[in-house]
Amino acid sequence: MNGKKRSVLLSAGIFIGIVIGLVISSNFDWVMHSIASDRAESAVALGSNEPVSQELVGLQSLSKAFTEVARIASPAVVTINSSTVVKQSVRHPFMDDPFFRQFFDVPDQKRVMRGLGSGVIVNPDGYILTNNHVIKDADEIMVMIDKVEHEAKVIGKDPASDIAVIKIDKKGLPTLNLGNSDRLEVGEWVMAIGNPFSDVLEKTVTAGIVSAKGRSLGAGLGEGSLRYQDFIQTDAAINPGNSGGALVNLRGELVGINTAIVGQSNVGIGFAIPINMARSIMEQLISDGRVRRGWIGVQLEEIDEEKAEYFGLDKPKGAQVGEVLKESPAEKAGLKRDDIILKLNDMEVTSRDQLIAWVGSQAPNTRITMTIWRDKALKTISLTLSERPSDEEVASEESGETSQAGKLGMEVKELTRQLARQYGYEGESGVVIASVDPNSVADRKGLREGDLVLSVNDAATTSVREFRTAVRAIKPGAVVYMRIMRDQTVYTVGMRMPRE
Repeated sequence: MNGKKRSVLLSAGIFIGIVIGLVISSNFDWVMHSIASDRAESAVALGSNEPVSQELVGLQSLSKAFTEVARIASPAVVTINSSTVVKQSVRHPFMDDPFFRQFFDVPDQKRVMRGLGSGVIVNPDGYILTNNHVIKDADEIMVMIDKVEHEAKVIGKDPASDIAVIKIDKKGLPTLNLGNSDRLEVGEWVMAIGNPFSDVLEKTVTAGIVSAKGRSLGAGLGEGSLRYQDFIQTDAAINPGNSGGALVNLRGELVGINTAIVGQSNVGIGFAIPINMARSIMEQLISDGRVRRGWIGVQLEEIDEEKAEYFGLDKPKGAQVGEVLKESPAEKAGLKRDDIILKLNDMEVTSRDQLIAWVGSQAPNTRITMTIWRDKALKTISLTLSERPSDEEVASEESGETSQAGKLGMEVKELTRQLARQYGYEGESGVVIASVDPNSVADRKGLREGDLVLSVNDAATTSVREFRTAVRAIKPGAVVYMRIMRDQTVYTVGMRMPRE
């Protein structure tokens, strides 16, 4: 009996052991399956047993990168509201009559114009980088941070680049790290953050790619004052209100300031000022309140396919030197007409506008190295940038445009190769009279278009700048003594500087 009981108990024990083993085995297999499923969650499609491709896994990672960049960058982008008081004259039919005007004094009406833009906090002590056109002529500037408005003051603005710096009285603010826009590549992902259309849509994030670099939009942008154009082109949606906002890369770095669009609303093409250019201007505005620009002193021209073939280039590239201005850094360094500038330091020159923008972003006295193409061979030239003269002087000298000669009633311009051939002044030095106002001092003294001004009060006038300097030094009522060439004959002319 005892033996039979032992046999039954042994059999029962074996059975229980098998059951327990099966349960444990089943549970272990479920746990392992669960762990494996968790680990492979990102590689398994929902509702499918098919594994997801590595491309989709990569897209998931890209999506997370966008999310992280938006989280990091958005707090440093602010809303800027501006208001400008505009006076408007009230017109009434009676006011056109002098008789009624003497009895009525109609005050001007005032109207407040409001503007909306964006800005980027670049310093925790309240310095904000934005566009000049966002705060231009504003009587009041308010910055919105976390639904709280802060009054801002203008630190400095630069219409020529459309950059401005404002400041609010607040510390410990979130900032964005500044990237290197020179390293941006066409096809690289970027994100635009700003306030499109209204402050209701503040900190809207859009994404796109860099579609081009070194873009210029021509003279029609910025009311003709935007001289330095070297834009990053992107298809990230940029709309009114985005101006002054951040263009960031997928490392969360600020690489551009959103500035312009084509047309009245976004059509898939937006433009941003490269941060390398904006940073240089910003630092000068903060330290000095103004911008001192580097200057070479050349008239530049674009290179097209025909010019490239003529000069022996493999493709159109660089910028051609049209004229070298006298006493300029270019002349002192030995730069010559028809030299083609291919590199500035290690940067490839892609266009005339890009070269002008880069040089203008450098501080005076900066030493640079140029790689040029001359006589179908590469040559290296070093020069030191001087400070850019006044906009009026440079516009006339670099473009060949006329320059007003003050109260004398005449305009002069540089003696170019074309003008020298036209008037027979080859080998001569001076400035050419472009026009003479009727009944002016110059007109009464017989000066006329095409005359070559050799000197003013014994000071040589080999450039528009020298001519202007000489004329400005003459006091009202004093005598102006000029040496003039006409038809290969030299004349002298004396006239008196008007007092008014």
